[in-house]
Amino acid sequence: MINNKKVYPLYMPEKSKYFAIKIVCIVLALCVFGCVMVYSASYYNAFNIYNNQYHFLTKQIIGVILGAIAMYLTYKLDYHIFPKISKYILLVSFLFLVLVFIPGLGVENYGAKRWIGLPFFTIQASEIAKFGFVIFCACYLVSGRVKTSNFISYLPIIIIGGLMCLLIILEPNMSITMCVGSVMLIMLYLGGMKKKYILMLCIPALLLVPLLIILEPYRLLRLFAFIDPWASPQGEGFQLIQSLYSLGSGGLFGVGLFNSRQAYQFLPFSESDFIFSIIGEELGFVGCVCLIAVFIALFWNMVKVAKRANDRLGAFLVLGIAAVFAVQVLVNLAVVTGSIPPTGVPLPFISAGSSSLIVFMSAVGIVLNVNKQSDLTEHKDIKFLFFKKIKEKA
Repeated sequence: MINNKKVYPLYMPEKSKYFAIKIVCIVLALCVFGCVMVYSASYYNAFNIYNNQYHFLTKQIIGVILGAIAMYLTYKLDYHIFPKISKYILLVSFLFLVLVFIPGLGVENYGAKRWIGLPFFTIQASEIAKFGFVIFCACYLVSGRVKTSNFISYLPIIIIGGLMCLLIILEPNMSITMCVGSVMLIMLYLGGMKKKYILMLCIPALLLVPLLIILEPYRLLRLFAFIDPWASPQGEGFQLIQSLYSLGSGGLFGVGLFNSRQAYQFLPFSESDFIFSIIGEELGFVGCVCLIAVFIALFWNMVKVAKRANDRLGAFLVLGIAAVFAVQVLVNLAVVTGSIPPTGVPLPFISAGSSSLIVFMSAVGIVLNVNKQSDLTEHKDIKFLFFKKIKEKA
């Protein structure tokens, strides 16, 4: 049976500051780089629409500042409080997902209701929900109610994850639905679920994808545009074609910072979901590889924090957060490179959007808190009990 028994790491305690410094530096570097690229990708459109070329940059800087404050607050919050409040966090997550459908509160853009409108800003409910789900999963997996040989004991995670995916797909937001579904499977695997049960869940999920595409005509058009974007170069295929133009014109070293041509209203959502295309155009293949390397470094350092966590709760929290980062980055890169049908998902820390910035930086604060508390355990020279899978047999 899985419990929250403490596990004493082999690493020396003073190394936690080294991990914290690396993670903070990587996150802040990504945020600063994101601000630069948001300005580069948006200043022309911002001037034409808002008569202020710094419109999106200003919002992004505010998001970074608020995100830094949120990161500090979650860093100071003891993660051991989550088992006591995880149900309330989950309730708030579902409440936000429902509020987007209420007239007057839900904000609709491009046919999708994904935001809650407040007096001075909007909140993207799904951004909060996916991390709320990770916290719930981590707390449930260490609650002692899970037996790795018993499929029924995992049902609460499956049911909650399924309901969350249902509400998100109704917005509609297929990309975040895919992210939440993928993170659910990862958490189930880390929680010790047998591979045959995970396969049982994957098969109906994969069969459901074509049905969801057929039910919504715009998704079917996007699928056809993905297969052959040149069949509708001025319609559904336009965005993918412009994205590929942007990436292709960058070459090895790019056309230079602030010199993008696609940002001149050719590439839709150039400052948000397709900002990686602008990065490829301006900084080239080398710039794209460097950015991906930075994301890999962030993910790898999170995994290291999970490996040296004092207990399984901390390990599950950090690995769940790392999974959200990894899945969302992979989906975004796959979309802009034409590897999967076009769908909207922001690139963490880089794409324009204050909600995403604040939530992701809050999640980093939780990782830093888990890392900090590894110092509080007396170092003992015993065999490290954690990894590859975080589980104990019943």
